[in-house]
Amino acid sequence: MAIFSVYVVNKAGGLIYQYDNYVPRAEAEKTFSFPLDLVLKVHDEKVVVSFGQRDGIRVGHAVLSINGVDVNGRQTAEGKDIVEYLKEPSNYPVSIRFGRARLSSNEKLMLASMFHSLFAIGSQLSPEVGSSGIEMLETDAFKLHCFQTLTGIKFIVLADPRQSGIDGLLRKIYEIYSDFALKNPFYSLEMPIRCELFDQNLKSSLEIAEKAGTFGPGS
Repeated sequence: MAIFSVYVVNKAGGLIYQYDNYVPRAEAEKTFSFPLDLVLKVHDEKVVVSFGQRDGIRVGHAVLSINGVDVNGRQTAEGKDIVEYLKEPSNYPVSIRFGRARLSSNEKLMLASMFHSLFAIGSQLSPEVGSSGIEMLETDAFKLHCFQTLTGIKFIVLADPRQSGIDGLLRKIYEIYSDFALKNPFYSLEMPIRCELFDQNLKSSLEIAEKAGTFGPGS
């Protein structure tokens, strides 16, 4: 079991804190001969597979490295366009590592804003008056848990579906936020959280939650 990441979103929908605790890396590396039997395209400045799943390589996976050297977006380490590079027969055989690309900072900001909107829509669609909004979303690979405070701050945790004790963890994170962000004289409300003590206590709480799965009084 694992806790994947933590997000803190302010009442306006802005991402003010994000921490990746554990990111599973589903990667596959294979040596190809010419011509490449996968169809690649450029998407959001990354080269991704658009057609041709095989040997653990899936549609949507991005090119992470070529011949053991990490790529830089849509370019090789030498600054060559990856798509053009792979069209040249003289560059084969070539070893390519594919996997899910990590989200950029801008993508995380956009997703936080989108969830903020979905949370509000969920609250408005509820047949019950005064609904709190979305508290959990479940997929086959993870669960998204959300706790919104009375002041509108949202604490979001992505975790393994089998991970227990998330409700207690969310309230523990709120407690850490109150103690080490709100009580910090240099912290401004609604602004990004940059506090070493906040980071340290959050990481410690995530470790406890993963091992024990629960939070008792005074933990």
